[in-house]
Amino acid sequence: MTTLKSKLQDDLNVAIKERDELRSSTLRLTLAAITKEEVAGKEKRELSDDEVQKVITREAKKRREAAEAFAQGGRAESAEREKAEGEVLAEYLPKQLSDDELQQIVAQAVEEAKAAGAEGPRAMGAVMKIVNPKVAGLAEGGRVAAVVKKLLAG
Repeated sequence: MTTLKSKLQDDLNVAIKERDELRSSTLRLTLAAITKEEVAGKEKRELSDDEVQKVITREAKKRREAAEAFAQGGRAESAEREKAEGEVLAEYLPKQLSDDELQQIVAQAVEEAKAAGAEGPRAMGAVMKIVNPKVAGLAEGGRVAAVVKKLLAG
């Protein structure tokens, strides 16, 4: 059984041999973030695949935010680089839910919350408690929250 971390390491070795600068630098930074997470705390530990996936998700989010910031700052070349790094990391993440799939899951959760007595915008917390376990790792929190707000608003 290969772990996600060892897959990243193997892909890094291949990228280095193929002289793929973008991929190798992105994987190096990601592996460094994973190692940093492993040694954080009082003692070193091996991360599970789920924990490694959370680190990759966090790194991908950083790339998206940096690309937006560079684009707003008029630095298109840097923005493109960040987007490309984000696409490399996306290969290691589960497929994200489409807007329609997310809308259906949230609509179901809103109905459940209403059945439990939660109404209007104040039901946000109750709905998020129902939705988050269902979409963990498949949709970004900001996207989920936006859809919940939209459906609760009417």
